Formats: sequence, C-alpha cells, structure tokens
Amino acid sequence: MKREYYESPKPGKIMQWLWKAAGSDGYILKKCTYSDQVKYACLGGIVVATGFMAALAGGYAIYTIFEPKGSALDGGVHTSTAVMSCFFGVIWGLIIFNIDRFIVAATGKGDGTEAITWQEFTNSLPRIVMGLVIAITISKPMEIRMFKSEIDAELHQEQLEKRKAYEIATKANYETRFNAIDAEMEKIEKERNKLLERLTEVESQYTEEVRIVRPGPKAAALKELMDSLGEKLKTFDKDKKAGLDRLISERLKLTQELDRELAKNQEVASGLDGLLERIKLAHEIAGFWITFFITLLFVVIELTPIFFKMMLIKSPYDFISENVKELIRAEDGIQIKYEYYKDKKGQERNLVIHHQVQRKIDEKVALMAAQSELSDYIIEKWKEREKKNIDENVDAYISESK
Repeated sequence: MKREYYESPKPGKIMQWLWKAAGSDGYILKKCTYSDQVKYACLGGIVVATGFMAALAGGYAIYTIFEPKGSALDGGVHTSTAVMSCFFGVIWGLIIFNIDRFIVAATGKGDGTEAITWQEFTNSLPRIVMGLVIAITISKPMEIRMFKSEIDAELHQEQLEKRKAYEIATKANYETRFNAIDAEMEKIEKERNKLLERLTEVESQYTEEVRIVRPGPKAAALKELMDSLGEKLKTFDKDKKAGLDRLISERLKLTQELDRELAKNQEVASGLDGLLERIKLAHEIAGFWITFFITLLFVVIELTPIFFKMMLIKSPYDFISENVKELIRAEDGIQIKYEYYKDKKGQERNLVIHHQVQRKIDEKVALMAAQSELSDYIIEKWKEREKKNIDENVDAYISESK
C-alpha cells in the first residue's frame, strides 16, 4: 500500500505462506509495517519447523517399530518399511502442523503488553499442556536417532547376553528329560556290562585252564558256564533292543527339539530391537540432564509461539484487525456494548445486540399486531351488520334459530 509517509513492503510468496501457517490475516498484513510482517512470518516459520520435525520423528519411530528385527549392528534399510514410514511421517507432520497452527491462531494477545500476567498464563494453560505433549512426543524419537551408534553398540551387547541367558535357560528346561532317558540307557548298559564282565572272566578262566592242563571236569564246567553266559548276553541284547532303540530315538528327537529351540535365541534377542528398549537405552547412555535439555529444547520450540503472542505489544496489525472486525459487525448490524453489565459473580460482561435480528423481530411483532387489529375490526363490523339485519327482520332469525 502506497502512502506519502510510509510504503508497506510487498511480501513474497514464502512470506505469505508463512503468514497462513501462523493463522494470521494476509490481507491486513499487506497494509502493515515490515516489523508486523516479519513477526508473523517468524511465527509461521516455527509452526512449519515443528511440523517438519514431527514428520521426521514420527517417520523414524514408525520405521523403528516395523523394521525387520535382527542384530542391532546389522546395517541396511528395509525399503518397504521405509516407504511406509515416509508416508506415515508426512501424515503425522501435517497433523501436528494443523494442531500447532490452531494453537497459535487461537492464542490471544493478552493485555497487549510485554508482561505475562497470571490471568494470561492460566487462560493459555490448556494450549501449553497440548504443546508440552507434542514436544515430548517429538523429542523421544529424535533422541534415539541422535545416539543411534551408542545405542546400537549397547543393544548388541544386551542381545548377546539375552541369547546366552536364553540358551542356558532352554538347556536347563531340557536337562531333566535328557537325564531321565540317559538314566534308563545307563541302567541297561550297566546290566549288559555286568553280564559281559562275567562272560569275559569265565572265558579267561577257561582259557587259562585249557592252556595249563588237559581239559577236565573244571574246564567242561567253565565251558558250559561260558556258553550259558553267552546265551544270556544274546537274549539280553535281543530283549533290550526294542527299548534301547526307543530310548535312542527319543533322545534324538529331544536333541532335535532342543536344537530348534536354541535356534530361536536369535529371534528372542532380536525382540530387544524395539522403540521402547532404544528409548530406555538412550536415557541410560545420555543420562538425565542431557535427555532433559534435549526435551527442553523441543518444549521451548513448541511453546515459543504461545508465550510470544502473550508478550506481543499491540501493533498496527492488531488495531487494523480490530477495526475490520468492528466494520464487519457494523455491516451485519451487530453492536457490542463492552462491560455493560455484571453477572451473578460480579464479572463484567458485554452486551451483544443483533440489530438485523431485532429489526426482523420488530417487523414480525408489528405485522402480527396489525393482523390482530384488523381481525378485531372485521369482527366488530360483522356484529354491526348482523344487528342491523336482526332489527329489520327479527321473526326470520327467530324461526331460523328454532
């Protein structure tokens, strides 16, 4: 807008877009000073930056949740998960951008001074709480991305410990079943060894007896005993073969089952590679104060527009905006009498008068009153006419009534 004393600068497309992001009126800002234009562009820039950070944080959080689990040190990017995360990140960023835009646009300017009064603060408390929640939501995924290398190293160590602990626990669970099978096999083996030792002993005695002297009654008795023990050993092997084969088969199946369970230790350890575990490790690695100040940084970015608007001194933009609102209200026949009456609690209230509505009501009331008056006049005239007819021919009315 051209003036003799001041010419408002012509804003660019980016500045106008930032004005929209801040929820401000571009039509009015084009008529205002450059300082007003910059202030609201900066507000819009903060809102856009918050939405952008929310998109990054949301996308990374979704990727961390849905990426294929494995060793923390495994590199590479899972393409389909990355595409899904980018799509969700954009949606999440737009949601946060819209919420922030509403918060900033709905936050008033308070009393128009730099001081933030207690009343202004309490009025903005719901918006501040929403801003805190958004800031914390954004900060946590950003923290785990900042400390990714340290978290991966620590997480890999935890995964190794988890695998080892799972392996020990799994073997302990199968140990009782292995011991029961081994005890039965050992019992059979002891009985067979006992027979085999006795047979070996008799064979040795027989060989010694035959070598030293001529075969006699003793050698014959030893030979008979040796043959008897050999038959017992064969019978024992035959009787125990089915049971021994069963035990060997059961032990083989149990070993294969154990191997399958042990093969799951990688899957169990990979379960640690999630968002919650990474956030916990980020707090442990960085410590309380570092994570606190990172979160505080995002809180400051998120809440700056709210406090900034409460600290704004009234400028031409505010006065022109109020003037435009008053003109629109006047054009539509709306009158506000500020602090016109007190409510039951003694608080000053404004009286809002809708003149166009009142005019319509007055017209309707006047029309209904006129209609009522005309109806009364018609009835009165009808009564006069009927009275005249009765006076002229009373007998006809009497017979008609009968």
